[in-house]
Amino acid sequence: MKRKNALITIGALVGSVATSSVVQPAAAQTSKAQTVASAPNLGKTLHPPAHGPVRVGFVIGPDLVAIDLFGPLAAFGDASMGPAMMGPVRFDIYTIAETTEPIDNNGLKMQAQYSFKNAPQPHVLVVPMQKSLPATLAYIKKASVQADVTMSICTGAFLVAKAGLFDGLKATTHHSGYDSFEKWYPKVTLVRGTKYVENPNVSSSGGESSGIDLALRVVERYYGPGAARDAAWNMEYRRTARPQSINDV
Repeated sequence: MKRKNALITIGALVGSVATSSVVQPAAAQTSKAQTVASAPNLGKTLHPPAHGPVRVGFVIGPDLVAIDLFGPLAAFGDASMGPAMMGPVRFDIYTIAETTEPIDNNGLKMQAQYSFKNAPQPHVLVVPMQKSLPATLAYIKKASVQADVTMSICTGAFLVAKAGLFDGLKATTHHSGYDSFEKWYPKVTLVRGTKYVENPNVSSSGGESSGIDLALRVVERYYGPGAARDAAWNMEYRRTARPQSINDV
């Protein structure tokens, strides 16, 4: 319900869109043929900074969907020290919000380390699903300019699309938001059925756990396939194809 309500909120901000069409139940989705569209890998090799770790900033706010945050965060965390937990830290992971006041998400209290005003510029900007606030959208636009890559997680794609970062590019999102995404963001080519879609500087993951796959892919772009494999092994996470219907799970 949190994801549905958040999408309805975004829909109200986008314009006069009937909110009854925002999210379709999984059963309704499986009644339609879902073809995996062509999504060429356009993610370029990324280079860690000469000094210090890669800074990974997670944008958080009201109505945050927990798995969109904690899945990718765990992937970057497990990749940070390498398989032997030795050597320099690879990723500096932190959270960013409009303020550093505690945020209550269904009883889970979260407090960002930085505000939009004082956050270090991230190399990787991660946008999970959350309430679409003007300050959040403004920060995404600003921080993405200097980021190596901006990555949306699940229906966080709606926020990144609303910020205009996907215009003229390809993106994906949670299967429940496919039709609404296409309707609201006609400048973006929606790709259905893939775990993630990469453009040179902005990427998007599919639903929920697909954010782990995209995070591991960004790890790979910085430190090679071995680093991503080691992190996945430490998480005991098997990278598989995205399910195309409820019968695939």
